[in-house]
Order: sequence, then C-alpha cells, then structure tokens
Amino acid sequence: MVDYQQLYEQKVADSAEKEARYEARIMMLEHELDQIKRMIFGSRQERFTPVDQHPAQLTLAMQADEVQATSLTAAQKISYTRKGTQEVKPSVPAVRMKLPDHLPRVDVVLEPEQKTDAAKWVREEVTEELDFHPGHFFVRRYLRPIYTQDGTLIIADMPARPLPKAIAGAGLLAQIVIDKYVDHLPLHRQQQRFSRDGINIPYSTITDWVSGTCTLITPLYEALKKRVLQSPYLHADETPIKVLDKDKKGSTHRGFYWVYHNSLDDLVFFDYQQGRGREGPQHILESYTGYLQTDGYQVYNIIEDKTDATLLHCWAHARRKFHESLQSDPERATHALALIGKLYDVERNAREENLSAEAIQSIRQQESVPVLTELKSWMTETYIQALPKSPIGKAIAYCLERWDRLVIYSTDGRLNIDNNPVENAIRPVAIGRKNYLFAGSHEAAQRSAMLYSLMGTCKLHGLNPFEWLKDTLQKINDYPINRIHELLPINNQA
Repeated sequence: MVDYQQLYEQKVADSAEKEARYEARIMMLEHELDQIKRMIFGSRQERFTPVDQHPAQLTLAMQADEVQATSLTAAQKISYTRKGTQEVKPSVPAVRMKLPDHLPRVDVVLEPEQKTDAAKWVREEVTEELDFHPGHFFVRRYLRPIYTQDGTLIIADMPARPLPKAIAGAGLLAQIVIDKYVDHLPLHRQQQRFSRDGINIPYSTITDWVSGTCTLITPLYEALKKRVLQSPYLHADETPIKVLDKDKKGSTHRGFYWVYHNSLDDLVFFDYQQGRGREGPQHILESYTGYLQTDGYQVYNIIEDKTDATLLHCWAHARRKFHESLQSDPERATHALALIGKLYDVERNAREENLSAEAIQSIRQQESVPVLTELKSWMTETYIQALPKSPIGKAIAYCLERWDRLVIYSTDGRLNIDNNPVENAIRPVAIGRKNYLFAGSHEAAQRSAMLYSLMGTCKLHGLNPFEWLKDTLQKINDYPINRIHELLPINNQA
C-alpha cells in the first residue's frame, strides 16, 4: 500500500532542497552581476566606512547615467537665499606657487617707454613665469691633441664610456631607459620624437642600446638580488606580461614577473619567469630564511614546505572578500568589515605616530589581538549559519582556512598587516604594459625585470632615477666588481 503521507513529506523535502539550491544559485548570480557593475561603474576604493557614519555606504549606485547625473549636479549646484538673489560665497585669494630656487633664471628687463634721464630708480617689480624648453640633443666632442715627445707620439686616453662602440652617451642611454620604464613611453615613440629633432636613429639601434645598458648593469642587478634576499622579511607577488614567442606565430606567451619587496630596506627585485609555477620562486627562495608575506597563492605554501621561510598572509585580500559580499549580505559583511577596520585603525595610528617596531608590537598585543579574537569567534559561529557557496560563506572560509597565517603579523612589529607594499611596486608594470603591450622576447622581458628592479628601488629611496642611472653608467665600467654593490641606489643617498 502506498504511503501517501510519506510521499508528500518526501516531495516537500525535495522541493525545499531544490528551492534552497535555486536561492543559492540566484545569490551567486546576483553577486557576480554586482562585481561586474563594480568593475564597470564602481569605485575601486576598498576602505570601509560603517553605515552609521555614512548612510550611503551600502547604496551601490551602479547605473552609468546615475553616476554621470550625480557628478554633473554636484558640479553645477548653486544655492539661493531668496528669489532672484544668488548667494555669494567669499572668494579665497589665489596663492601663486613658489617656483623652486634651483631652477635657472633668465632675466628679461622691461624699461618703461616714457622713462627720461631724470627718472630715479625706486624699486623693482619681479614677476616669475615658469617656462619650458624641450629636452635637446648635443654632441660632446673629445679633442685629443697629439704631441711628439722623445721621438714618440703621445695622446690622452679616452675616458671610459658606457658602450664604447656606440655613439650614445650615458645621459642619452639613461633618458631612453627612464622614458620607457619610469614614464612608460615605448621605444618606437621615442624614435619618433628623436626624428622631430632631425636625429634619425634606427629602432634596432635603440633596442641594442637598451640591451647593452642591461648587460652593463647585470652585476648590479645580481648585487640587488643578494641584498634583497638577506632581509628577514619579504613581500612576494606576481604579475603577468605578454611576450612575443617565435614558437607561437600570431600570438603571445603569458609570462610572469615574480616580485620580491624588502620593506625594511626599501628594495624591490623583479624576476621574469615563463610561467606561474613553483619553479621560479622556488629557485629564488631556495635558501631564504625569514618571513614571507603573500596573497595566499598556493604555490607559496609549497615554497614554505621546501624552505625555512615562515609564511604569512594579507588582510587586504581577506577584507576584499567581505567587501564583495556587501550587496548580497550587508549585515554580516558590514560587521566583519567594521572589525577589520579596527585592525587598520591601529596600523594607521602607529604609522602616523611613527612608532618603533617594539612599540607597534606592544600596541598590537593590546588593541589588535582582542579584535582578532572577537573576529575569529564571530566567523566560527557565522560560518555554520551561512550558505557555504554564498559570497559571505566564501569570505569567512577564506579567512578561517588561512587564520594562523593572517594573525602572524601581530607577533612582530616589523611585519605589515597586508601585502600592499609589493603591490604598489608592481603598479608601474601594469601602467607600462598598457603602452608597450608586450615584451619582444623572453630575454627582453628579463632585461625589463632588471630595469624595473633598479628604477623601483630608486623610487622607494626618493632618488632621481635619471641622475642615478647616468652617474652609474659613467662609473660602472671602471668600478671594481667586488665593490659593485656600492653603486646600488640604497648606497647613493647623498
């Protein structure tokens, strides 16, 4: 006999399970749609302001026409006190920017036309105007008189030149490198600019000059690598680069720059690898001992197992998961972001007060550790209630799986809460590849890694990269190889 009650209950259970699956599917699709809207219309700013401080925090105005209308309204808003009378706001007097004293001054004396011999000088009115003359080429000629002395001809030796067989001087080589790897101007555009000045340099010649420059600085690049890996604390990250490959006609190879940032000494090192596998970082870090902070990419877990490195993870990536959950689960995402915000408040205050590493560790133990304890307890309880495949469930799972490595930063004041220093060092690559699109070969990609490393280190130390590179190219040929590290940007702080 058929048990209709049991069939009915089974049908209800199946229907509820099916409905739960549909709800989870709808939630996932809504989350993906929200992320697409954010990519197209939304701000990339991830700093979180609690809703009680900013009621519009959770209102995602993603429509393009709404964003445009809002901006236009804000730009043209005029308030009135009564009909026909516009409220006049007090004007702030303009303050002219003081021009730097080191700039050369060209004086232009303007005498009044009505001046006569009876006029007496009273004072002088000075108006400064900032002007510009495009960078110009010049030719340096080495004139070496030849003498006869004691029956032999004598002549002065030529000074060391970066590329003895090239017509390019150190200043031109340095400018070509800076234009491409700091200001992101591709070599073919530089060639066009040279042509406007009547200097027609073949593209192949310019690329040979860059290649020759990289050959010169290779020992310096190796010295930088050694110095970076001596640090007890490194950040690591990777970023893709398209590379022309002769074996792939009509397409490009996807290579990677693996970037290592020494935030204690402000050094950055780029290493090019043809893939994103473990072989690249494993080779670089095979003898590394110290803290290694990453974004959670699984390859680094293997590196930790095979080296003496201690792995820690990044709170910025953890925070991002909750930020992406705001639309689908605003209540729980807001709570998590508020707690994470407290962790960042501690870091911000320590940075503003310029605290020592010991003081930072102490304040983290007093203020950050209780927040971390509360956050983990809340995540553990909430994860049981949340759908595992929902955005908030994935965000909590991401953190709980990496919890031990997320909290290591609180044990040492030298460590950062996130991996942002190395991500900031990678930004020039992201800008550059939009302009020059790809590297011409794997060898060219590695040469670019050399220049990004040294130019990035100059930036971290506030050095003028042109002046540093020009000076280095003038010295490096005659510099003792066992003292080559003395030319690193970190040693040029004069």
